[in-house]
Amino acid sequence: MQINILLYDRMTALDAVGPYEVLSRFPGNEVRFVAEKAGPVRTDTGYLTLVADSSLDEAPTADIVLVPGGYAPPLTPGPIHEWLRAADAISTWTTSVCVGSLILGVAGLLTGRRATSHWMALDHLRDYGAEPTAERVVFDGKYATAAGVSSGIDMALALLGKVFGPEAAMTVQLGIEYDPQPPFRAGSPATAPDPIVTFLRENRDLVVQL
Repeated sequence: MQINILLYDRMTALDAVGPYEVLSRFPGNEVRFVAEKAGPVRTDTGYLTLVADSSLDEAPTADIVLVPGGYAPPLTPGPIHEWLRAADAISTWTTSVCVGSLILGVAGLLTGRRATSHWMALDHLRDYGAEPTAERVVFDGKYATAAGVSSGIDMALALLGKVFGPEAAMTVQLGIEYDPQPPFRAGSPATAPDPIVTFLRENRDLVVQL
């Protein structure tokens, strides 16, 4: 399958690289990074650069399109959203990680659909006609959305299972030794200590700028 992963300035690296590690491991899959212009794209920390293989105009058609989130996602309609609408018209799967779902929303692709996003951005999905769903991975038709950052790995494995079967997904999971055992139960606002949840809600610009 051909997989196109969108890059843009100040995107979050793991949103793209986590699913890339999963989807690129299955034999025959070809993954390309695409952006408005081919070349280096700086991630949100400012320390890491990823490289787009193709510009949006040059990007090959894809079976799977993936939109990562970022610190300041592009939410003003423009070339990225036009490209997404065109890519979605021929894709088999259109997917997102974190606030990438808001980018899909701006493109008009989630109207009337269940979707998820980072927990601090979840309610913003209503602005684009989507139904916010506080789940780690949500499938609705051909659309797969993942919650915050690390959940992109889960979404990619679930998608691999749907496309190629559970054994294929489990083989990749074991190959990358994805066996999460976090040292703290603080990965969700439902389990994290209240003071930490409050701190992040009051300082949301540390995580995302909407």
